[in-house]
Amino acid sequence: MLLSELMKDWPCTLLQGSIRQTVLGITESSKRVEEGFVFIVRKGTICDGMEFIKEALEKGANTIVVDRVDLDLSYIPKEITVLRVPDSTLFVSYGSAKLAGFPGEELEIIAVTGTNGKTTVSHFIGQLLEAVGCRTAVIGTTGIYLNGVLKEHVQDSMTTMPAERLHPILRDCVDQKVTHVILEASSLGLSSNRLAHCPISVGILLNVGIDHYAEHGGKQQYIEAKKQLIRLAKKMIVNEDDPICCDMCTEMASEPTYFSSAHINRKPYTANELNVPVLGKHNEMNARAAICALLSLGYSFEEIHSVLSVLHLPSGRLQRFYKDGIEVYVDYAHTPDALQVVLEALRDHGAQRLFTVFGCGGDRDHEKRPQMGAVAALYSSHVILTSDNPRSEEPSQIILDILSGTAGFSTPIDVLLNRKYAIQYAIRMAQDGDVVLIAGKGHEQTQQIGGNVYPFCDMEEVKRAFINKNRADRDS
Repeated sequence: MLLSELMKDWPCTLLQGSIRQTVLGITESSKRVEEGFVFIVRKGTICDGMEFIKEALEKGANTIVVDRVDLDLSYIPKEITVLRVPDSTLFVSYGSAKLAGFPGEELEIIAVTGTNGKTTVSHFIGQLLEAVGCRTAVIGTTGIYLNGVLKEHVQDSMTTMPAERLHPILRDCVDQKVTHVILEASSLGLSSNRLAHCPISVGILLNVGIDHYAEHGGKQQYIEAKKQLIRLAKKMIVNEDDPICCDMCTEMASEPTYFSSAHINRKPYTANELNVPVLGKHNEMNARAAICALLSLGYSFEEIHSVLSVLHLPSGRLQRFYKDGIEVYVDYAHTPDALQVVLEALRDHGAQRLFTVFGCGGDRDHEKRPQMGAVAALYSSHVILTSDNPRSEEPSQIILDILSGTAGFSTPIDVLLNRKYAIQYAIRMAQDGDVVLIAGKGHEQTQQIGGNVYPFCDMEEVKRAFINKNRADRDS
């Protein structure tokens, strides 16, 4: 596409160069720049795109786009086009959509946001739509799925991918005859306008917890980020059991569809009437949200109810492994609310003893750590604290933060910083009839320690732990 065509409907100021040149791609990451690309300069929370202009030019960028005044751009060669736009985040969203031919307009897009449950609800919607005959794609934390089959892992487990990557994927969905796309919409993705030019038919607001407060600068800023979905979606589905979610929708022009633990779209339905084949009351709520999505798309409750039996949990969400009378569950629960509902589900499931292995991620959300410690101590028979993704933080300090919430509980608590050894220890202690929960990382295949990323999968470590336990038992 010619740069002049790309910029035709967008406010901009030409600072130097020409707009009569061919654009082959658009990116805000200097690592992804190729010959003929437009490089969007954006100021992030950690890095400033200004620092990477020279790298982008070396890789072949022919256009630089900025959104700030009084910048020193004198070092940029005169043959390179430089444009100023009002907002770089909005422009990369618009430009990516236009370069891909606005594929979202050819799809029914459902976007799901919430502190907890986004992945499960997204997959439930995909499973139900597939069961009623639709060709679906689910895009989120665990990867890109086409009709339930994993096609591609998402880099860095990013919940909502940048617009420059999303719109080409949506174009590919159109080419593969997909009719419905279900997206996980993170607060960070919404606040940075990644979905600004992605037409959303149905938005779903699940819940609002404390996760990511720090990344947004506070609770209200986090809520405002979630509110972006209300502005983008044609129809909204809202959890009526969550007062913050309800408050967020008071200014909506049209009435949203509500679900709760007692009703769906204001019609009462008990758990027995729904008969959802998944473990946990929180997953029943997730199913109710998914049912509402199909109702909003025009399907009858009778059609939906007839296919509820297809529902199953995605990878890393109460993922079960059973051996030697011991049940082990791997789950992504990494917030106080999520950990509580998972532990409640397992306790109600009838465990003889419940062992919980978990840690907290580094460089974020310090305030949730003692809360998670208290939740684990309250619901578990035994707690093993370990590392999650400590990142640049000292793992032992994270553990101390968690331990501060366990004061006053008599629950035995052990600390093993090495996650592999913590999992092995829990499996070794567990006996016939016991349940072990490995929480916090779920589907993740890596662990971030310091500046390094290492291969690590909780479920694979569980399997190895049983092999080692059986070997030790034989040797004894």
